[in-house]
Amino acid sequence: MTGRNQTLVLEFLLLGLPIKSEYQNLFYALFLAMYVTTVLGNLLIIVLICLDPHLHTPMYLFLSNLSFSDLCFSSVTMPKFLQNMQSQDLSIPYAGCLTQMYFFLFFADLEDFLLVAMAYDRYVAICFPLHYTTVMSPRLCLFLVVLPWILTTFHAMLHTLLMARLHFCADNVIPHFFCDSSALLKLSCSDTRVNELVIFFVGGLIIVIPFLLIIMSYARIVSSILKVPSAKGICKAFSTCGSHLTVVSLFYGTIIGLYLCPSANNSTVKDTVMSMMYTVVAPMLNPFIYSLRNRDMKGALRRVFCKKKNPVSL
Repeated sequence: MTGRNQTLVLEFLLLGLPIKSEYQNLFYALFLAMYVTTVLGNLLIIVLICLDPHLHTPMYLFLSNLSFSDLCFSSVTMPKFLQNMQSQDLSIPYAGCLTQMYFFLFFADLEDFLLVAMAYDRYVAICFPLHYTTVMSPRLCLFLVVLPWILTTFHAMLHTLLMARLHFCADNVIPHFFCDSSALLKLSCSDTRVNELVIFFVGGLIIVIPFLLIIMSYARIVSSILKVPSAKGICKAFSTCGSHLTVVSLFYGTIIGLYLCPSANNSTVKDTVMSMMYTVVAPMLNPFIYSLRNRDMKGALRRVFCKKKNPVSL
């Protein structure tokens, strides 16, 4: 801490994206539209799954939790980011910054584990269709939903408590649009080696292992479908796995690149844009990739709205 101003930081400044003033309103409208799309798309999925009994199945149990996670994950960062774009006050209190970091980690981890549960569900449904109801029992489904909530609570709390023990001195400018743990570590005037080791080892386990499990599940799915010697089977394989793996790659690829394999050549602007891919773009795409293209969801949409338009008369 030698040579650093020892004045304790009570708030941080979130610089956001380096957008020129003449394009500020354009980008504000773009990000606002993306956030509204994320909120409405995920809310629609949650409402449809709750209202339509046909969707009370394991797959849609996981989808409803994923939609809730996406909704909250985006809401942790986007409202403050949008507010800062229209305001000259870029500050966020120290406690508010740690709170944002906790919930950011919580919902990012939750999505991580839920994507694994969904991949396993699809693996059982396609590779072992006759045993699906036996394997995906209510007890297992409950376990696959509750366990992620418990694990993410402890993981997010671990990183938040480790961050809270650090001291922040004169430098309080975060070149990011949210309180990113890596950016905060660079500002600290304390020894951050413990934090960095925990991020690398614990974070690596929580990111890499689920990612590998997802890839293995979809590889088995593709292998199982391709055993059927027909063009229809091949189309089904790519339809089932291609779009899902696109979002999985977008989510995991940027996270692994940012936190586990950071490049010394990466600029802060490049890191911020990469963060946008998994914090803003992925939650917006998930409703379309996983649900709204699904025939069951389209049927539920028709049933729910037709029921409201044509109430049974007594």
